[in-house]
Amino acid sequence: MTLKVLYFASLSEAIGLAAETIDLPPGGTTVGALRQTLGARHPALLTTKNLRAAVNRQMCGWEAPVEDGDEVAFFPPVTGG
Repeated sequence: MTLKVLYFASLSEAIGLAAETIDLPPGGTTVGALRQTLGARHPALLTTKNLRAAVNRQMCGWEAPVEDGDEVAFFPPVTGG
């Protein structure tokens, strides 16, 4: 399964990437499981508090399913108006 993963704001800076394409074993997963898997490569995914996520531009919870071809985005908390 191939996914496009996007990282925003301070999370992107901590990881050193704005986006990447990843391949995972076939079958579905959840956003939370994806976060844990990617956290091995990008510890900031596990240590950033109040991190939020979206699948295909829809905000979602950690239990949201992820399927082949989806775009998953991770957002750290931000300030400003």
